[in-house]
Amino acid sequence: MIKLSSPVEFKSIDIPTEPGVYLYHGEQDEILYVGKAKNLRSRVKSYFSSTDQPPKTRQLLLHIRSIDWIVVNNEVEALLLENKLIKQHKPKYNIDLKDAKSYAYISLTREPYPRILTSRKVSRKLESFGPYTEGFTRQNLQRTVVRVFKLRTCKSMHKRACLNYHIHMCTAPCTGNVTFEQYEKQVKDARAFLKGNYQQTIEQLDTQMQVASKNQRFEEALELRNQIASIRLLTEHQIVDNVRCFDQDVMVFRQIGEKLHAVQMGVRKGVLLGKKEFNVDLQPQIEQEFFKAFYAANQIPREILLNKPVWVESEEKIALEEFLTKKRLAPVLLVIPRRGDKLALVNLAEKNLESSLEFDSALVELQNSLNLPVMPHAIECFDISNLGAEHVVSGMVAFKDAKPDKKNYRKFKIKTFAGQDDFASMHEVVLRRYKRQVEEKNSLPDLIVVDGGPGQVRAAQLALQGLGLQIPLIGLAKEREEIYLPDDSVPKVFDQNSRMMLLLRKIRDATHDFSLGYNRKRRQMQIREEFKQSTKR
Repeated sequence: MIKLSSPVEFKSIDIPTEPGVYLYHGEQDEILYVGKAKNLRSRVKSYFSSTDQPPKTRQLLLHIRSIDWIVVNNEVEALLLENKLIKQHKPKYNIDLKDAKSYAYISLTREPYPRILTSRKVSRKLESFGPYTEGFTRQNLQRTVVRVFKLRTCKSMHKRACLNYHIHMCTAPCTGNVTFEQYEKQVKDARAFLKGNYQQTIEQLDTQMQVASKNQRFEEALELRNQIASIRLLTEHQIVDNVRCFDQDVMVFRQIGEKLHAVQMGVRKGVLLGKKEFNVDLQPQIEQEFFKAFYAANQIPREILLNKPVWVESEEKIALEEFLTKKRLAPVLLVIPRRGDKLALVNLAEKNLESSLEFDSALVELQNSLNLPVMPHAIECFDISNLGAEHVVSGMVAFKDAKPDKKNYRKFKIKTFAGQDDFASMHEVVLRRYKRQVEEKNSLPDLIVVDGGPGQVRAAQLALQGLGLQIPLIGLAKEREEIYLPDDSVPKVFDQNSRMMLLLRKIRDATHDFSLGYNRKRRQMQIREEFKQSTKR
């Protein structure tokens, strides 16, 4: 997720170029808009780079405070996931889909002589395949199934053959023209085709096309060619919304440095609901401990797909399965898939994990570039906000593992002097913050960032020295995005689009917004108080 102080501050480098779904969040972290994209970076960038936007889009841009995304394998999956997330969250700026239909399925009835039809819902009375996101493609496919496998489409079994029989699109089981076994073979071949065995059918149609062309039946050959093209459009396999009658979770782990990173994706009845990201400090058997803690507070599915933790091939796997089975009161399987849809789901989760690790690589880059003693997992940033001499306040934001730690955000009202002095203000708030942290024996950050240049850095350094603390400290100046170190008059300049600088600007801008919001609130409180006093006179 990336934070925005305003639309102008958007940096497209943060976002992957793969297909996926993007989510715009508002001030209260509510989802304002869900969209899909073949290229996430290009699609999101288009919102912020174009000046000719519709009024509703311009209104949306004014309220966006953060952007999140979920990477998928292809645009079809993005469409399906977008549809599910919109129905789940009902974002304010999406089109209201409450009356819209779901994506359609191709279904076979469970009758002695099954018929083929289109359905909008999965039912026990039907054997369904799909869903299909493009109606034209689905219709073409269904027509192909009818034409090739000659299945019946009529709602009731008439005693005489219908038109489809006479145009060679049905074998007329209603008249006894084919035996039960013969029709069953037709259904079996159609079922295999609808499950994805396209190549065999393509070869069959190609043979028919060559024969028709050789016999100069060009219209028939053209129709067969179009049928083959329709099938090939559907060879891009969908893993987001396959019909399953049970629930799954996908859980992937990665250990980097002193942290365990995990991504969990829930699949309910074949529908990918979204992702959750975690990173926790390493400890013995951390994966197993995380596993148990997670499912102590979350729904346990029938099947959990994993990448390859070492413990899955040990007795620990059996123990965990029994533990989860007892909690669920039904069997639970831990599976490391080797091929097929399940492996594709694990690969998808790992792709999202890689995306979430980009900011962790920013921490490594930050440590190396600034020669920090430890990786800066905990960063705190200060900004002074003032409007003249009357309203001088400060805001401090905390980031943990490159993500906002909002419960540790702090506000400061300047108390020790009156007037406007950014250096004295910075000295006061840094002194107050860490004096209290020391007195209460709370943890200290790995890096302190101040919004400003050498003056602000020197003021913060004096406050830390007065407390006897040696915490790495830098200043980030807005004008040229330069980094100032204590006792170093020459600033350091880094690539503005590097992950390290993007992260630092993200933190600095979040701090600026937070302190400015507090300043605005103080002014509003004063205006209300003055109005109350005036009405009493």
